[in-house]
Amino acid sequence: MAEQNEKLHIVVFPWLAFGHMGPFFELAKLIAQKGHKISFVSTPRNIHRLPKVPENLQPLVDLIELPLPRVDKLPENAEATVDIPHHLIPHLKQAFDGLEQPLTIASALYYFLLDHYTSKARVSAQNKGFPDEHYETNESGVSDVFRVLETTNSAQASAIRTCMEIEAASLKLLESIYSKPMIPVGLLPPSLEFSEDSNDENWDTILKWLDKQEKGSVVYVAFGSEVRLSDEDFTEITKGIEMSGFPFFWVLKKQNTSNVELQDLVVNNSGTGLVWRTWAPQMRILAHKSVGGFLTHCGWSSVNESLLVGCPLVMLPFQNDQFIVAKLMEEKRVGTRNCTKSI
Repeated sequence: MAEQNEKLHIVVFPWLAFGHMGPFFELAKLIAQKGHKISFVSTPRNIHRLPKVPENLQPLVDLIELPLPRVDKLPENAEATVDIPHHLIPHLKQAFDGLEQPLTIASALYYFLLDHYTSKARVSAQNKGFPDEHYETNESGVSDVFRVLETTNSAQASAIRTCMEIEAASLKLLESIYSKPMIPVGLLPPSLEFSEDSNDENWDTILKWLDKQEKGSVVYVAFGSEVRLSDEDFTEITKGIEMSGFPFFWVLKKQNTSNVELQDLVVNNSGTGLVWRTWAPQMRILAHKSVGGFLTHCGWSSVNESLLVGCPLVMLPFQNDQFIVAKLMEEKRVGTRNCTKSI
């Protein structure tokens, strides 16, 4: 490893999902603040969708664009999970693997921060209680479990987006299993100072509505960009929100449901609530004094942002690690879990 005072050049290469790119971007800025050089690598469209690098860090943070290789069945301009339905994600992984060759740099001067291993190798893994889809090879030729294990095994250490206050026992267990450091780097929430434009018209409209509500009365509802609600789920959630009697602010994205009629119905009958159909500054909303709870799918980024501002969680997990996150947060007594499925 480098001497303590040596300045490093670090390549940051996150998976093509904003739940990964956002925290990696925050981590890159934190490292740059220590005087280290950062090359943040992603595809052109994703680079352009990142927040601006703070002016004082611009000499140390380079945003590197690598064109995403073309893959059959992957729509044009699809460069992140937010751009495609869930069933096409394996094709995005296949394209992601195609970045391995242009990314390879034969130099001992670089340190890499990776969160997905790119490889064409095929392995089989025995199910240990996780969903079968994580063990199955897909169009990319690699299972999700293999990617995680290979990344961890090939690294000198693992930096994990968590903290000792939340997952001390899990970190110690991982260190004993892998015999290498597991470094908690914190929750890495977005920096409000830089990530959101203070002159944003969306925020002006939202703020006026929030300011009219009583303190702690608003339920903020958001399910991220990748959760696709069934018609039944959508209808039941809508009824539950209405029956609560609380004013609500619902960020309803087109990816959340394909049923346009149901979307229009909730918009036209929102009553005391406000349905927002475009991007919304989530951190600012959660921090507003009128917001008293957050109905969430338990994406790790959303949960972390809620923890930062002390907003209680109503947890409705749908997929992947969301069930584990919900169970953990319930154990920490920061919210209530509402689901019939188990992890």
